[in-house]
Amino acid sequence: MNLSNLQPAKGSVHKDGKRVGRGQGSGKGGTATRGHKGAKSRSGYSKKIGFEGGQMPLQRRVPKFGFNNFNRKEYVGINLNKLQELVDKGVVKDTVDLDVLVSNNVVKSTDLVKILGGGELKAKLKISVHKFTASAKAAIEAAGGEAVSL
Repeated sequence: MNLSNLQPAKGSVHKDGKRVGRGQGSGKGGTATRGHKGAKSRSGYSKKIGFEGGQMPLQRRVPKFGFNNFNRKEYVGINLNKLQELVDKGVVKDTVDLDVLVSNNVVKSTDLVKILGGGELKAKLKISVHKFTASAKAAIEAAGGEAVSL
């Protein structure tokens, strides 16, 4: 073997097809295999996703319904038993506010928080968050605590 007979491994080189649109003598000149006229023959043509050849596309045939309220406020719910767990671990002493919940990865700093009445609260806590359910507020006050809405 020497430099004069080096060649790539069999199957490793893929020749491109014949160059189109390079004159009549090439056999693929003129229309460059695109046919005559119509959108597909033009440069810059692209068919939109879901195009069905002019038939009414599926996304327009299917009925639309419902309503999305862009002013909706999403609250993150925290049950009373979760607060009791924090007290049992010794993380919370007497006050619970957003900073405490964020630092313990219960909620994110951007979340709106609502205390829910699930579970049982034995500790006396002063809780200040955005909202409370009626049952949660009653349970907090029954335990001797205070519920403060922000």
